[in-house]
Amino acid sequence: MKFFVDTADVSEIGDLAATGLLDGVTTNPSLIMKAGRPMAEVVAEICRLVDGPVSAEVAATDFDGMLAEARKLAEIAENIAIKVPLTWDGLKACRTLSGEGRMVNVTLCFNANQALLAGRAGATFISPFIGRLDDIGIDGMELIGEIRTIYDNYDHIETQILAASIRSPNHVKTAAMIGADVATVPPAVLKGLVKHPLTDKGLDAFLADWKKTGQSIL
Repeated sequence: MKFFVDTADVSEIGDLAATGLLDGVTTNPSLIMKAGRPMAEVVAEICRLVDGPVSAEVAATDFDGMLAEARKLAEIAENIAIKVPLTWDGLKACRTLSGEGRMVNVTLCFNANQALLAGRAGATFISPFIGRLDDIGIDGMELIGEIRTIYDNYDHIETQILAASIRSPNHVKTAAMIGADVATVPPAVLKGLVKHPLTDKGLDAFLADWKKTGQSIL
């Protein structure tokens, strides 16, 4: 599974990119607002830090407006993935943009039928929102499984499942087990994947024993 980070914080992105484990970045208007800087400036900086897809979201809700904004965003860098909402106009924009050879991330997916439509529209990524479904008492992971089953039934659908609205390391693990292609994860959750109390305990014990030997590797 590929790892994207869901943030517009360039310092966090730079730190994670240095690990070599970061495959892309997703942003949205709310994350851009938190950055407190012009969108084009922030996204351009992110694109310089990350070689993989960087999702930048349109603000327009009508077809013509989405296309105009998408083409403007695409000028920022070669690795821009245009993010459009899962509406009829969004799907029409997806079809047009994907036909032009652009990467498209269809966002705000909450059921399998929506994902099927996005796949038919040529989306590069479909973003089912796991955490927001959990918030209203629906198991978001069931949606990941449903989309995986549908997409696997049809060889002509090449859309990647991008598990979004991830809240915990357990979300990441379960999405990977089901077969999500990508997980977009907040920085804190991504960093938390490496943690386990027994790892910390074991390392402390090894270091304490090594200190008792009085030796030095260098």
